[in-house]
Amino acid sequence: MPRNNEDRFENLSGAEETPTQNVNPLLNFVIPTEFVELPTKGKFYPLEHPLHNVETIEIKYMTAKETDLLTSTSLLKKGIAIDRMLQNIIVDGEIRVEDLFVGDKNALIMAARVSGFGEEYEAAVSCLSCANSSRQNFDLSDMKVKESPENTDFSENGTFFITLPQTNVNAECRLLTSSDEKKLMAMSEKKQKLKLAETNLTDQLKFFIVSLNGVTDRSVVDEFVDLMPASDSNFLRKKYEEFRPDVDLSYVYECESCSAVNNVEIPFTTTFFWPR
Repeated sequence: MPRNNEDRFENLSGAEETPTQNVNPLLNFVIPTEFVELPTKGKFYPLEHPLHNVETIEIKYMTAKETDLLTSTSLLKKGIAIDRMLQNIIVDGEIRVEDLFVGDKNALIMAARVSGFGEEYEAAVSCLSCANSSRQNFDLSDMKVKESPENTDFSENGTFFITLPQTNVNAECRLLTSSDEKKLMAMSEKKQKLKLAETNLTDQLKFFIVSLNGVTDRSVVDEFVDLMPASDSNFLRKKYEEFRPDVDLSYVYECESCSAVNNVEIPFTTTFFWPR
């Protein structure tokens, strides 16, 4: 929801305003902001976090400065261009992008894209039946929020509990943050470079499991994950995805080639923040 922010004016010159300072009228204008609904509704943030039990976050509309960040060659090479842009537009300086849960970060990305470049997004998708590729126009303003089930049992620290069906172990889990996601990607890339076996699935489990039957010793938790029955592992991943709040990126379209109805996720391509 955009705001006029009549009492908040941006001095783009960077100088501190004083009662006697002459400000060029061109620089004395309102930069709109909006409140973005958080998929987590703040429920999964710990007590000390500024977003604990906070349902929305205020962001500024992107300016030319943020566009520069998105096109910075050095930031793009490091994979941090979008994070830098998001940090710039978050109004509350106490909130760090790296501490945001993945679903909440995705909500900010979608809102920033709509306010900065519009709600229309075109990308290619492939039919799941005949593999025919076609370009689809997505209306990003139609994106819905996928919330956790109402009966989700979570602690005051934002963790939630899943009982494994085969071993009957009670797994305490947490949502992954933007920082966790980057660490997992770095681990995967390092193993690829060293030509080691990929362990993406178990690595993810080790990241989001906090305790097992109250045991928090990481060596014990990690060993259990490695020895966990496949049925428990699959159940845990499935339940985690059900509990994980996020932006619903599902999209249904009919293939022009074979008329099959496809349920796909909106792809994030290079044109998402860099439209032609």
